[in-house]
Amino acid sequence: MNSDSSRPVLIVEDVRKSYENDAIRVLNGVNFTVHRGQTVALCGPSGCGKSTLLHLMGALDEPTTGRICVNGQWLQRGSSTLHLLRHQVGFVFQLHHLIPGLTLEENCLIPAVAAGTSRGEAQQRLLQLAERTGIAHRLKQPIQKLSGGERQRTALCRALMNRPGILLADEPTGALDEKTSEQIFALLMELAQTEEITLVMATHDRSLARQCDRLVEMRDGMVVESSDTGEAK
Repeated sequence: MNSDSSRPVLIVEDVRKSYENDAIRVLNGVNFTVHRGQTVALCGPSGCGKSTLLHLMGALDEPTTGRICVNGQWLQRGSSTLHLLRHQVGFVFQLHHLIPGLTLEENCLIPAVAAGTSRGEAQQRLLQLAERTGIAHRLKQPIQKLSGGERQRTALCRALMNRPGILLADEPTGALDEKTSEQIFALLMELAQTEEITLVMATHDRSLARQCDRLVEMRDGMVVESSDTGEAK
């Protein structure tokens, strides 16, 4: 874990999320804090609220009640979160959400274009990430021709293009076979360390979760336990 762990970069205060006029309750008062440089695994059964919580922390959705602070900025209901999404938070999804009609390179450059990064700088950043993730030789390939592991490596590159300080990963290995899953997770942890990123990951895989600094257990839309794993290096 990064030695500078005193500053919270994510604060979740009594966050609740419901749908259909409170008929469907997904989160029921979540409280926890993540410090800079930590790797945190969110665990729990399907439907416990892991993915919903990640979406709220990444400003992809808004809580029904409660509040969330990202890098010292309290998210305001209805306010613009474009800067947050483009520069401070990266997101990796289980099914990668890449655009099929584009090449690997074109998919990865989208965040940089949205952030107004110069083409030269964006290309240099992409080449650096592609080399580190082992897909530099596939840059011109359309997404349809990539394997599942290559697609998830592409999604990692895309999420890191704008050098976010926080990376949120929703079951990033859930759709992969065991060997590829272990490879992608190892890459994810390596990038978190070398890029000095705070990582929060939802996962069903306990063996992977125990390699993170902290394991946050969720049940019925609440955090029921949060502890150091003792296995983080």
